[in-house]
Amino acid sequence: MGKIRRFRNRTGLWALAVTGILLSGCAGILPGGGENTSVSLSEEQDRLTEESAGWEKQEKTGETASGGDGEEAVTEAESDREDEEKREKLGLTGENISALLESQREYYNFSQLTDTEQTVYAEVYRALCEREREVRVSTFDTKLLDRVFQCVMNDHPEIFYVDGYTFTRYTLGEELKKITFTGTFFVDREEEERRRKQIDAYVERCMAGMPEDADEYEKVRYLYEYLIDHTEYNASAQDNQNICSVFLGGQSVCQGYAKALQYLLNRTDIFATLVIGKVSGGEGHAWNLVKIDGNYYYVDPTWGDASYQIEELNKAEEYGNDHLPTINYDYLCVTTRQLCRTHTIENVVPLPECTSMEANYYVREGAYFTSVDEEKLAALFEREYENEGSYVTLKCSDPAVYREMEEFLIDRQEIFRYLDSPDGIIAYADNEEQQSLSFWL
Repeated sequence: MGKIRRFRNRTGLWALAVTGILLSGCAGILPGGGENTSVSLSEEQDRLTEESAGWEKQEKTGETASGGDGEEAVTEAESDREDEEKREKLGLTGENISALLESQREYYNFSQLTDTEQTVYAEVYRALCEREREVRVSTFDTKLLDRVFQCVMNDHPEIFYVDGYTFTRYTLGEELKKITFTGTFFVDREEEERRRKQIDAYVERCMAGMPEDADEYEKVRYLYEYLIDHTEYNASAQDNQNICSVFLGGQSVCQGYAKALQYLLNRTDIFATLVIGKVSGGEGHAWNLVKIDGNYYYVDPTWGDASYQIEELNKAEEYGNDHLPTINYDYLCVTTRQLCRTHTIENVVPLPECTSMEANYYVREGAYFTSVDEEKLAALFEREYENEGSYVTLKCSDPAVYREMEEFLIDRQEIFRYLDSPDGIIAYADNEEQQSLSFWL
């Protein structure tokens, strides 16, 4: 954790330094859900037991429906027929399911599953989209079902109205005959549609400002900045585990940020998926995996928001709003190695190794330094002054370059060659962990 320190420059004037802004994770996120999306498992209270020649369901009250000799509640054949009719209605049979499976291949989590898991994925996905109850799934493995449910939710931020699921086990004697799946929904269809219209209005406003000739990197950067500019980090925000918190309320936590950015990127035909893990301190966290020009990168919009730094670090008085950039770009299109300095990946499915630096923010913006390049430094500061920016952040390629840059700009005070500072006062933040230096203009 950094702290404010002061040093005296050669002119005898004071320069303010904000050092080592260390970010930590946002609490309340669990793989595939979070504190507000716990999965309810109804193994015993919704259990079918053998009664005479047929199946009979024990109600949640514990009372058993009538059934005895010559009186069957539901026969196995009748149950199978009912299941098949429901599956046909959901498009889970024949050519329809083949088309459904094909339509999901663009989604990352789906693509990492086995054939069996993909079939269950399609069943869960359709059940959630259509709000269908008691859909028979093609597995007896409840752990597999849970894994698949998480994959569906991580691939589809538009399914914002789901906060969990239940499953029912059907047995004859000791033999498990089937498992059915039912999603749990915290809003009804009418409210879902009302919210969708509001979400569409947000997206329309957002997309209206995107440059028409923007390439994929520029689209990612624009949406990253737009989302941060229009969202405040608030651990108490309503619906903070889904996109409604961002698009309707303008306040959220990490999973809300990540799902909202995923949703926006997907709407622009840019690949993005949700990633689950932990950050420094052990808190659960969520961020994004994106693909730009064929290469994978990590993006963490929550850690890009200064309001997150202030609230989570409780450093508003120490740092002051004037000494924090409004947007932090350290996690805009980074490699696995860069990410894992502060993040631990604990995702549901394996993730690719991100190695490309081509679309890294600092590389694209001419602020990535592999040596102390005086001409490049001059061009960077000059460009920010022309753009009427409020600060300049430069990134060093490794610790050795970072130390050289710090010695050149701070210890030797060469920074005054690039900063327009008539009174000789500068404010800066150094982040050794991220190997970056920020200077306020």
